[in-house]
Amino acid sequence: MKKHLIVLLAFFALSACNRQQGLAMKSADKDFILKVANEKFEKKKWSDALALYERLSNLVAGTDDAPNVVYNSAYANYYDKNYKLAGHQFKNFAVTFPQDKRAEDASYMSALCFYEGSMDYNLDQTNTDLAINELQTFLNNYPNSDKSKNINELIDELTYKLEFKAYENAKQYYKIADYKAANVAFDNVLNDFPSTKLRPKIYDYILRSRYELATNSVYDLKKDRIENALSFTKQVEREMPNSENAKTAVDLRTKLNKAKEDFVVLEKRVEDRRKELLDKQKAEEVRTNAEKDLKSAEKNSDQIRRDSASLATPAPAATFQIQK
Repeated sequence: MKKHLIVLLAFFALSACNRQQGLAMKSADKDFILKVANEKFEKKKWSDALALYERLSNLVAGTDDAPNVVYNSAYANYYDKNYKLAGHQFKNFAVTFPQDKRAEDASYMSALCFYEGSMDYNLDQTNTDLAINELQTFLNNYPNSDKSKNINELIDELTYKLEFKAYENAKQYYKIADYKAANVAFDNVLNDFPSTKLRPKIYDYILRSRYELATNSVYDLKKDRIENALSFTKQVEREMPNSENAKTAVDLRTKLNKAKEDFVVLEKRVEDRRKELLDKQKAEEVRTNAEKDLKSAEKNSDQIRRDSASLATPAPAATFQIQK
């Protein structure tokens, strides 16, 4: 019996709340709508509260109730996980009511909403860039805020997400054996994020990319790429002594030096072969030119003989036609 009574009371309470919500939605009484909206907000009925706050936006414009409506609407959207809308509302509050004691909190919440809207690293990172900008703007506007430590931690977290995405993209080039693109992509990660915690892993991939690129290059590019790879092994060993990266650098440098020695031998053979072919080409040109000269001389000789014969032959006697 007691259980049924509780259920019955709950039903009547729910009905009363729904009836009150309905009345407020139809009412033109600003104070009544605001009262019901705030009650819904206190009870964490975010959707109901938002519906009423939306009705109040024009009714409270220019009044003392306006800041509370904007502020509560922003929080209701935040708790209802409408982060994009909440972020714009918090930002609007901070800009519209800069003298309000809640302006700093609104600015912080605006940045936090953009942070919540950041996608996983393997998805589009437009919101992540926006979030970092908003968080940095908060630090610039409130450098002495108690929330600054938390803001810096959030910025570091979002920045790492961008670093990791760029790192993973570069890895894809390495996996498909496009070592030239991988080398460029990993260099870009280091240039864009000079303080990245991923530097040891990136160095390892760059070492291996440059090694593969050097040892598998075409002849005309091989020498420069071997030297480039050797130079990087020395840089890694210098920057990270006694590390796994340094061990990898030493191991690859041994292989690269062997590849360099082999290339020197190959280079000499190629140069010798090139010289041999060049000598043959020159000899062939000499022979061809000699043949041309001989034919030209023979042609000139034949012409001289024909000219001499023409001069030695007397002109034919004159002939007269006898008339009948």
